This record gives sequence, structure tokens and C-alpha cells, in this order.
Amino acid sequence: MAHELPGWVAELTDPRRATTLDELADRLVPLAEHAIDVSRRLQALLNELNDPFRREALYGRVERLRTRADEALGEVGDELAAAGQERLRRVLAALPAQPSAPDGDGRAAELRRRLDAAVGPDLARCRRQVAEQVAERTSAALEEATRTLLTRVEELASAVTDLIHDVLPLAREGLELADRVSALSGRCRRAGGGPIPEPLRAAGADTARAFDEAVARLELEWAALGARSATVRAALRGAEEAAFSQVADALTRSVRDLAPEHVRSLDEAEARARDLLEELTRG
Repeated sequence: MAHELPGWVAELTDPRRATTLDELADRLVPLAEHAIDVSRRLQALLNELNDPFRREALYGRVERLRTRADEALGEVGDELAAAGQERLRRVLAALPAQPSAPDGDGRAAELRRRLDAAVGPDLARCRRQVAEQVAERTSAALEEATRTLLTRVEELASAVTDLIHDVLPLAREGLELADRVSALSGRCRRAGGGPIPEPLRAAGADTARAFDEAVARLELEWAALGARSATVRAALRGAEEAAFSQVADALTRSVRDLAPEHVRSLDEAEARARDLLEELTRG
């Protein structure tokens, strides 16, 4: 939807509508400020575009990947530990009900302690063996994913650097235009009041045309650069997520490959626990 500004806006900002030197100088001031504002916004956007590729940001991205991988490994370790504890709880649940004699509760606690001491190390060893193998495979996948992530970031950084080098002169052009406009405004002030001499009128019209063209280019570039900046941020986020997915996939495959062996170890430990429980309860 088009939005029309009040008519006095053009009246007070278009040097070509000035009739006196004071009016011409007055109308040139906001043009200079506008050119400076657009140039600064463009430079700020260039800095924002470059920020994700600074050393600190790069280290932070790699560190986030490693932290997420460690958290995923920790979750797997917790699940392995929970599986072992669940087996032990199943065996302990088979303890016969104790009589209500004074030493009944103590005997049940002693049975649980001896059972945990005899079978607990086996369960811990099962968990440790699987966790170490999963961690080894995941570490290799993490190193590969990190290399891929860094390669993609480097490629994107090269493209962004080229883009910045192409756009930066436009931002400087806006500042140079602002200097030109300010200088012309100063000439008008120094010339005194009264009608506008033809040379200054021509200079004002020429400056106004240059301003319209330059600011239009800067505004268009600023809008395009904003869209490009959003695309770069999305690409970096996508590369980071893809790297973690690579690690998570390797971790999942490791767990799946090692699951049968782990289940057999748990079955054996549970069988030993039940045999021991039978011996302890008979004793």
C-alpha cells in the first residue's frame, strides 16, 4: 500500500523548490543528514553481516556443537545406567516377604546389600563398555562434523567478504555525498541572503539529482543486504544443525549396533543375580 507524505515534506527538503539562498541552505541540511544516516545504516548492516565470522563467534559455534554432543552422550549414559538399575530392581522385587520379626527388615536390607555388591559391578562394567564404544564412535563423528562445519563456514565467509568489499564503497559514497551537500550549504550561507545566483541554483539542482540517485541505490542495497544477512544467518544455523545431526546419527547407529550385545550382558547379569538371590534366601 502506498503511503503519501504531507506536501510540505517535499517543500522543505527539495533544494529545487528554494527561492532564496537561505531556503536553499536549509533544504540542503536534511539531505546531508539523510545521506549520512543511510550510509551508517548500511555500514552497521555490513558489520552485522560480518559478526558471525569473527574468531569468537567461530569458537562459540564449535563449542556449542561439542557441548550438545556431550549432552547427548550423557543422556545415553543415563539410559544405560537406568537399564542396569531396572534389571536389579526386577531381581530385588523377587525377594520373598520377610516375617514381622524384629530382624526381618534387617535381613531384607542385608540381602539387598549383598546382591547389589555382587551384581552391581557387572552391571557397571556392561554400562561402561557400551558407553566407551559409543563415545569413541561419537568422537570420531564429532571431529568429522566439526571439519565439515568449519569448511562450510569458511566458504560462506569468503562469499560474505566479497559481498562486503562490493558494498562498502557505496556506504562511503553516501558519506562523500553528505560532504558535498554540506559544502554547498556552507557556500549558500556565506553568499548571504537574497535570490539564488544561477551557478548556485544549478549546483543545487545537480546535487539534488545526485542525492536522489545515490540514496535510491543505497536504500535498495540496504534492503537487499538485509535479506542477504538473514539468509547468511539461516545458512550458518543450518550448517550447525546439520553438523549436530551428523553426530546424533552416528551416536544413534552406535547404540543400535551395540544394543544386542548390551542386552545379552544384562540378561547374564540378571541371571547371576537371580541365582545369587536364590542362594541368599535359602541361606
